[in-house]
Amino acid sequence: MTVIRQNDLIDSVADALQFIACYHPRDFIQSLYEAYQREENPAAKEALAQILINSRLSAIGKRPMCQDTGIVTVFAEIGMGVRFEGEMTLDEMINEGVRRAYTCPSNRLRYSVVADPDGSRKNTGDNTPAIIHHHLVAGDQVKLRLAAKGGGSEAKTRFAMLNPSDSVVDWVLEQIPHLGAGWCPPGIIGIGIGGNPEKAMEMAKSQAMESIDIHQLQGRGAQNHEEALRLELYRKINELGIGAQGLGGLTTVLDVKIESYPTHAANKPIALVPNCAATRHIEITLDGHGAAIMPEIHLDDWPEIAKKSDGVVRRVNIDDITKEEMADWKAGDSLLLSGKILTGRDAAHKRLVDLLDQGQALPVDLENRFIYYVGPVDPVKGEVMGPAGPTTATRMDKFTPRLLAETGLIGMIGKAERGEATIKAIRDNKAAYLIAVGGAAYLISKAIKSARILAFEDLGMEAIYEFEVEDMPVTVAVDSDGQNIHKIAPKKWQAYIQEKACSACLS
Repeated sequence: MTVIRQNDLIDSVADALQFIACYHPRDFIQSLYEAYQREENPAAKEALAQILINSRLSAIGKRPMCQDTGIVTVFAEIGMGVRFEGEMTLDEMINEGVRRAYTCPSNRLRYSVVADPDGSRKNTGDNTPAIIHHHLVAGDQVKLRLAAKGGGSEAKTRFAMLNPSDSVVDWVLEQIPHLGAGWCPPGIIGIGIGGNPEKAMEMAKSQAMESIDIHQLQGRGAQNHEEALRLELYRKINELGIGAQGLGGLTTVLDVKIESYPTHAANKPIALVPNCAATRHIEITLDGHGAAIMPEIHLDDWPEIAKKSDGVVRRVNIDDITKEEMADWKAGDSLLLSGKILTGRDAAHKRLVDLLDQGQALPVDLENRFIYYVGPVDPVKGEVMGPAGPTTATRMDKFTPRLLAETGLIGMIGKAERGEATIKAIRDNKAAYLIAVGGAAYLISKAIKSARILAFEDLGMEAIYEFEVEDMPVTVAVDSDGQNIHKIAPKKWQAYIQEKACSACLS
């Protein structure tokens, strides 16, 4: 019988979560670089370049690749021949490992887990508890598959109870455009088919943590129905032209992974879980000989890509920007921002609107200011600010029209698309919405030259900061005329891909 010591399991979990926060899986880097080399849309190619540069910088600096260091999911396979030595339960050991990983003073990770989800939503302060799935299996080892899943991609999870005759392909292709860019494509789509609702969801989550092998499958051809379905969905999803960050392009997904399970004759449960451009997962094994050993890192696995843009980039001093100057910005334009910007997310926005409701003065002046939707990682090692990539702007839509109309706010920076009411408010107020690349958080943090908290310090990472930035790369997503890149670009690239496919057939 194998004896697994308590501290070995705790240390293994902590080491694994620190590891995946900073290092992409090798297969993901290779697939992303192949997509970068193939991409024909300059805006999408630039987004892919930033993700790859960010990944290499994170590997060198041993810092999180994304500011959203995720909620932890663990699939634990416990061999029947294993005995644990210690006073904690398995779940307690795993959660202690999570706690140590996220509170590590030399490499702080962001705490994103809140308790009382429909009430106070108070941060647990150490990113516990994890979501743990237990499976007893044959053998005398413990295998742990761990993932740190960001909230943006988790929010795009989909589930349905299809009729037995319904098409899986049709349902998936209907869902993908509605995911928008909030899941930070390109990434992996995990799909679970069958079982019951919770089984389908568990399979989809598990598949989103698998390695990328679609090109090997294309090379040898499908040998069963699931493999044929993977190939069909991979091709058809990419033909939608959504592209990196929703900017339009040739690659929306890097792989589609599918698992199925027997189900009731009257049902066809299906779950879809996207995994973002900050894909973080690892598999470790404990065999009684100490803590698990993390994979070796070879920087040669990361391509060296120059930080550049193939298009025209405009430098903007945001401190003295006027609406007249902003009127020259067009959806799709690339900008480098310098000057002072504010930050704020859901909790800060709610407090600002509550103060407006009460007729009270706001703690910050939003007149002629831009607000960046970000919840940064705390700084370490002399950093001004830790990784500070954008969060999904859609969540702020319920607050944005009012802030634009009543506070003098003239612009926002985030990721993903905006709702129709928000776009109308942007147009009516001659404002602008800019996007930064989701999955380039450490790279973006290099543009932050100073940071100070202005309001709501008790909210932690959701407090309102003032950042002074220099050459922060952004793209105009919605201009002052209401033109929206997330609608324009995918349609254009879908038509281009279809035309290219037709030409190939005719030739």
